[in-house]
Amino acid sequence: MEKKKQPAQLLLGPIPAALIGCGNGTENNIITLAWVGVVNSNPPMISAAIRSNRHSFGIIIESGEFTVNIPSAEQVEIVDLCGTLSGKDLNKFDRFNLKPARGLLKKAPMIDECPISMECELEQTLNLGSHTAFIGKVISSYVREDILDDKGKIDFSKCQLLGFCAGSYLATTPLGLSIGYTLKDNIK
Repeated sequence: MEKKKQPAQLLLGPIPAALIGCGNGTENNIITLAWVGVVNSNPPMISAAIRSNRHSFGIIIESGEFTVNIPSAEQVEIVDLCGTLSGKDLNKFDRFNLKPARGLLKKAPMIDECPISMECELEQTLNLGSHTAFIGKVISSYVREDILDDKGKIDFSKCQLLGFCAGSYLATTPLGLSIGYTLKDNIK
């Protein structure tokens, strides 16, 4: 199959449409980001890229912490609203009936309604031009019990997570395959 050349663009996906929780001790905020990803495994680290003019940017700089909350596909309306309305103008937790949850961090809240949440301490920032990458060390992770299997692992068939690619939301569907599944029948 022949491929058609396109303008340089970001076509990675699906990537998580994550809700980033932040707080400074007096206010909590949520920003929707699709530019979130794993950058290190030991210690576990996540990057979240944010424009400097976003309300959450200064809150994360000031507090040195943030949370990464992975919503389900059925939460797409809240995700979209948290990404299009500014925390300068409203309290998103109150407006969308979301419960801020506390773990180990002192200021940044998790979002109780999200099936997966990770608390991150800010390790470093990297100014990249249009965005600054916030590199956070994951200090704790939380998973809703109803999506765990009998071994305590996430059963993705119990929760359809929300993804994002090229400006569109999508629902992820598990294939039921694990890393190394191809080796079972191909080792001689």
